Amino acid sequence: MDTETLVTVVIGDVALIVVVSWLLGAAARRCGQPAVIGHIVAGIALGPTLLGRLPGNPTERLFPREVLPFLSVLSQVAIVLFMFVAGYEIDARQLRRGGRAAALVALFGLLVPAALSAGAVRLLPGVFSAVDPRHASGRSFLLFMAVATAVTALPVLVAVIRERGLAGGPAGTVATTAAGLMDVAAWLVLAAALVGTGHAPGRPWSLTLLLIAVFVGGMFLVVRPALGWWLRRSEALVANQVTIALALALGSAWVTASLGLHPVFGGLLAGLVMPRRDGVPDADVLRSMEHSAGLLLPLFFVTTGLSFNIGSMDADAGVLLALIVTVATVGKLVPAYVAARLGRLDPHQSALVAALVNTRGLTELIVLNVGLEAGVIGPGLFTVLVLMALVTTFATGPLLSLIGRRNAPEPEARALSLTGSQQKWTSE
Repeated sequence: MDTETLVTVVIGDVALIVVVSWLLGAAARRCGQPAVIGHIVAGIALGPTLLGRLPGNPTERLFPREVLPFLSVLSQVAIVLFMFVAGYEIDARQLRRGGRAAALVALFGLLVPAALSAGAVRLLPGVFSAVDPRHASGRSFLLFMAVATAVTALPVLVAVIRERGLAGGPAGTVATTAAGLMDVAAWLVLAAALVGTGHAPGRPWSLTLLLIAVFVGGMFLVVRPALGWWLRRSEALVANQVTIALALALGSAWVTASLGLHPVFGGLLAGLVMPRRDGVPDADVLRSMEHSAGLLLPLFFVTTGLSFNIGSMDADAGVLLALIVTVATVGKLVPAYVAARLGRLDPHQSALVAALVNTRGLTELIVLNVGLEAGVIGPGLFTVLVLMALVTTFATGPLLSLIGRRNAPEPEARALSLTGSQQKWTSE
């Protein structure tokens, strides 16, 4: 395929992906799900799972092998920008103020599913090796599986909280803070799992770890103060902070990739390092980076869908899927509910928190793609884990609706409650 034809196909593919993702995203919203669910379904539908099974294999015709590296590069840029936004939005003051309930939910909601997953890998190695015989062993695989079942998708969780009107309430606040804490811890564990697995041949893992530590320290101790000083200067106020943020995100991603870690870690680190004004992210930077990432994110879902094929699953994969979904769901819902109750939330709010932190979605898919690209897992296990992410994310909406219906007060009781609340506020 010559260069002109290649450019034409890439442009056409991008247009197709954007349109299909937009349509299915709108359909997902009408069904009470976040738009990202529709984007994920679009990626799967355009891949071998659906479109590829039609006569003539339209997937192969639309996405020939020569085009895939270019789509992959664009999708990785989108993920780096998305991770920058995720890091930039993390409010350290909110994490400190989250309170006892959020800390307990984060601790229980991370450690219990991770421990259950690690225990399953140790006690049932044959179940994992039947699906992924080349990778189902070793330190990196064990840590990766712990992260894959324990992670919570903070961006999807925030979207669900906003759409359900839970923002600012006890359940929304606790779930958001706990998810932020869990995400930070999960990415740290994932980074540890991938040390030594990246493309840095001939470099001892101990040296790689030292270089990573030096880079992280330099970003916080040198780059962040320097950027803060520059942005505070009067003549720098006219500077385009979006350009600085973009350069910081891509440059940091380049360094982490060179050190053998995935570029997403560099994007997340850049977001954490980017200076804020009075502890608040700059609205222009946040909006511009979020929109840029959002425009390209559908490409990530399609490249994921091209590696995902439900038709390749057999009975062994079905057994493993049932095991992982059980570990991931029970390991989140039960500990999170217990932790919220210990944090002095009532049963209704505790149930809402448990359902919310069981959301995985986009963050889970990023983790899975990182593991697949690093060679920690194979395509078979990747397909099983993507299905687990879809099942747990799809379940969030119905679970919240079920909890809401079961705990909805009767009209008379609701009126009495409102009257009591009004009297309380009046007296105060």
